[in-house]
Amino acid sequence: MIRKLLEQAYLSETEPVQSRRRLIQAGLGACAMLALPMTATTAHAAIKKPYEKKLSFLNLHTGERTRATFWANGRYVPEGLRAINHVLRDHRTNERMTIDPYLVDFLHQLQYRLRTNQEFHVISAYRSHATNAKLAQLSDGVAKNSLHTQGKAIDIRLPGRKLADLRSAALSLQMGGVGYYPSSNFIHLDSGRVRFW
Repeated sequence: MIRKLLEQAYLSETEPVQSRRRLIQAGLGACAMLALPMTATTAHAAIKKPYEKKLSFLNLHTGERTRATFWANGRYVPEGLRAINHVLRDHRTNERMTIDPYLVDFLHQLQYRLRTNQEFHVISAYRSHATNAKLAQLSDGVAKNSLHTQGKAIDIRLPGRKLADLRSAALSLQMGGVGYYPSSNFIHLDSGRVRFW
């Protein structure tokens, strides 16, 4: 049908103005016809599979795993965030804190940048003030006012990925703090200001 419209537009050599009009009309008609199936397919795909954000974690201290959908249909999913809060709790005191959704988004963006859906291995996430104080006595590397105590920091690794690549990907996002601890085999991410060490 598109071919027929184009042929008709080209046939009239005695009327160049009308011929050009026919050509333009045929071209516009062809564009409209080509766009319709694509629009319908795109709309159908959107109905079939809504946009979701998911993350997977393995808490190395408790052995607990979760794969949670934390965002769907344009908003955060409370059940998914609760599952994440649970697995990222302070394993020493069993206390939970609401993990900053921006940190969760940071992790999701990191996962997307690395083109993976592997689970993050969690070394440390939320820490109670009591836990943080004990750790600060044992190591100079633990800040007294750590963002871990606010649910805004996490220490992770990703099996099968070089730590340096994980760090580079996190730095490229410019979404918060990135710490590099190769001797302990983890990187630190937080939802504070953009900085690195």
